[in-house]
Amino acid sequence: MSAGEIFGGPRPPPGPAGFPLVIAGGGPGWGLRAPTPIPKTTHNRAIDLTHGIQMASWNRRKLLDSVTARHAHSALKPTLGWPHLMGLGVGGIVGTGIYTLTGVGAGLAGPGVMLSFLIAGIVCACAALAYTEMATMIPMAGSAYTYSYVALGETLAWIVGWTLILEYTVVCSVVAVGWSGYAVGVVKSAGWPIPQALLAGPMDGGIINVPSIVIALAVASLLALGSRESVTVNLVLVLVKLIALAAFIALALPVFDADNFTPFAPYGYGATEIDGVKHGVMAAAAIIFFAFYGFDAVSTAAEEARNPGRDLKIGIVGSMVMCALIYMAVAAAAIGGSDYRDLAGSSEPLAMVLRNLNHPLAATLIGAAAIIALPTVIMAFMYGQSRIFFVMARDGLLPQRLSAVHPRFGTPVLMTMVTGVIVAAIAGFVPLKNIAEVANAGTLIAFIAVAVCMLVMRSRAPDQPRTFKTPLPWVVGPAGILGCIYLFTSLPAVTMRICLGWNVLGLLVYWVYARHRSLLAQSA
Repeated sequence: MSAGEIFGGPRPPPGPAGFPLVIAGGGPGWGLRAPTPIPKTTHNRAIDLTHGIQMASWNRRKLLDSVTARHAHSALKPTLGWPHLMGLGVGGIVGTGIYTLTGVGAGLAGPGVMLSFLIAGIVCACAALAYTEMATMIPMAGSAYTYSYVALGETLAWIVGWTLILEYTVVCSVVAVGWSGYAVGVVKSAGWPIPQALLAGPMDGGIINVPSIVIALAVASLLALGSRESVTVNLVLVLVKLIALAAFIALALPVFDADNFTPFAPYGYGATEIDGVKHGVMAAAAIIFFAFYGFDAVSTAAEEARNPGRDLKIGIVGSMVMCALIYMAVAAAAIGGSDYRDLAGSSEPLAMVLRNLNHPLAATLIGAAAIIALPTVIMAFMYGQSRIFFVMARDGLLPQRLSAVHPRFGTPVLMTMVTGVIVAAIAGFVPLKNIAEVANAGTLIAFIAVAVCMLVMRSRAPDQPRTFKTPLPWVVGPAGILGCIYLFTSLPAVTMRICLGWNVLGLLVYWVYARHRSLLAQSA
């Protein structure tokens, strides 16, 4: 249906980048008015989502038909199938968390970390169902940012997008520095004459962390060359990781000792502060949550899926279910094979368990698999970050020239390389130890936003075609929202303050720059 059919008049002239001059919202006295009132039918509500036009930036919204329209100069090439999307999700989820957070969680919750994994998984599952419904309903790049633009309005969409930028940037930078640690170990063991000043950042006794810069730019370059090529490489590396984890489970389960699960929750089931650190099952769940997210990166690839209705469902839900089962099995094998206090004291708990079981070669191979795991995490989150940047630029909230798609590669090359340079600069020079958990806060905000978007769209556009419908949406949606809020309050206070400060800065940027340059604002 055209804008003229919706508003009872001629189709408005195209705005910048070919977007129709349509602004959604409601209320008298704002901008253009439809000469003919919109019939209050379910059919129209399903398409235009509104009964008026609003110029206020806080609630001007995109229309579904304008969001899903492809524009020649900035349309991404649909080249990905469900195996690529599932590999992208598993690659983002199964990273450092599986190798390190089992020990961290055991130190906070004891054997009750099993329940922490389950709780974090349930909350993420609720979010994954909401993501799947919204991604198949709006199969375009942008993920939670795009859904919020349609359902909640431009200002809230900006906050969500700005928060996702923080999340993805922090994750990519932290993982790049983590990979650098392994690379430096290889350099030193090989005896290569590389100065320490080039192997660590200023806060770690060096000048610049060159390995972290190299891996960040290498991943960005691979992503720029083509989505299909990069996620195919990712899929191969993911298979290597899964084989390594399957080997760990096979070697550890035969010596499973049920006595290691007693007492089950030595620090309780809530989140109690002990010596300045929150302990308990829920406190561990808030940290372990880091190990589960990554499936949201799949939704940023919606515009590049060959068959969005099928591929996104399998990619998001499939990767989430697979990783939840992997985590539960690995945690059970690790705790059954070693005392939780020993796990908590190790920086490489899985390798430690295998060494204690007289499998030194397998322990070494597990460590090698960890090195392989890290670039896939960088790839998944940098992919997501570049697509968030890309869509915000395409909408005019960031400089529009960044949304240009390369005619040969079918990717936003300039935006991808800008993303890589930002991540490389932060990883090379900025200390990240105290802000890594900020990524958790950003993810929780995005998950809340997507669940709210799903409920809003169920109410506002009940008859809009949906390839996937979340079962019991009025149970799953609120459960996901409340679960995310609870996990957010279980995060350290400094994490919440950093997140708040980042979003205050974002609102200033939006008020001074973005709201005036928005395509919806310019089309008024």
